[in-house]
Amino acid sequence: MKNTFGNNISLTIFGESHGTGIGAVLDGVAPGIAVDEAFIASQLDLRRPVGAISTPRTEQDKFVIESGVFAGYTTGTPICILIPNENTKSKDYGEIKYKMRPGHADFTAFAKYHGFADYRGGGHFSGRITAALTAAGAILISALRDKGIFIGSHIARCAGTDDKGFDNLSTDIDLLNKKAFAVLDDGAAEKMQSAILAAKRQGDSVGGILETAVTGMPAGVGEPWFDTIEGMLSHALFSIPAIKGVEFGAGFAISDLHGSESNDEFYYENDKVCTKTNNNGGINGGITNGMPIIFRCAVKPTPTICRMQNTVDIKLHENTELAAGGRHDPCIVHRARVVVDSVTALVLCDMLCGSFGTDWLVK
Repeated sequence: MKNTFGNNISLTIFGESHGTGIGAVLDGVAPGIAVDEAFIASQLDLRRPVGAISTPRTEQDKFVIESGVFAGYTTGTPICILIPNENTKSKDYGEIKYKMRPGHADFTAFAKYHGFADYRGGGHFSGRITAALTAAGAILISALRDKGIFIGSHIARCAGTDDKGFDNLSTDIDLLNKKAFAVLDDGAAEKMQSAILAAKRQGDSVGGILETAVTGMPAGVGEPWFDTIEGMLSHALFSIPAIKGVEFGAGFAISDLHGSESNDEFYYENDKVCTKTNNNGGINGGITNGMPIIFRCAVKPTPTICRMQNTVDIKLHENTELAAGGRHDPCIVHRARVVVDSVTALVLCDMLCGSFGTDWLVK
């Protein structure tokens, strides 16, 4: 029963959706890294619900850094961040104690924890826990920026509508990190949000695809077999609720190309080795090649919907039906993007410190 990720820099998350609070412990971070609490708050704002296209449950996310930071800088000791839960309505979940919600972790949690898990709002499996990931990730995103490494994600597809692709990565990443609904085409944003609201009116939900770009990563980071950059990123990204697929560079489409098309040819530019294309997403042999890391995450439709669905009652051992109550998102794609950025920062910091030492992140 493990809730920790990372070798050189590790993150442990704790708490439940309707418990007193949630939090994270970030360990292995070098002393002397600036911690901007205003930036942490702004990152949490990007994860917060956005109007009618999100859940009515709104938390203030007033985080408290209990340890590991002094006078605005990391001390080198474990950083503990606590975020109280305030806007809970646990009575909304009384009916699902024994009725397993389709698409959720209710049944698997019951099987693993023998009925002792906190089922309210999904408990420890809830997307609410990603607030703690986001708060901790903000510290690491800032550290990477100080080293010239930038991360940004956009909603590449949602409810059947596509956003335009990355063009100028530096400009695009800066733009996206300021948007609550992270798209590059405002027209696509309107269509996506209309489709989300239409699904909500029908008591249903929608999913989408997030595309992430990382610039400034040096070549040579990663291991050739079990700890590849793709492997470690995928490991962490699949821990985010609702992520059901991850692909890098051209992804599955690369299988339809010839080698002459898929190979990224090398050339020198200002004495730096670059590639003419980036079908491999900035990674060769599990190791960064210095080009931008590009990957996409498939986000499934929110499993909690108001429509009647078939399920089972594990107390009575019988088939039954359930229409989920409570408060839920008709789409979580726009809220998940900052979580993807945060998890990406965690993995990259961990692997960079493995390659260059933990003090490498100090400005």
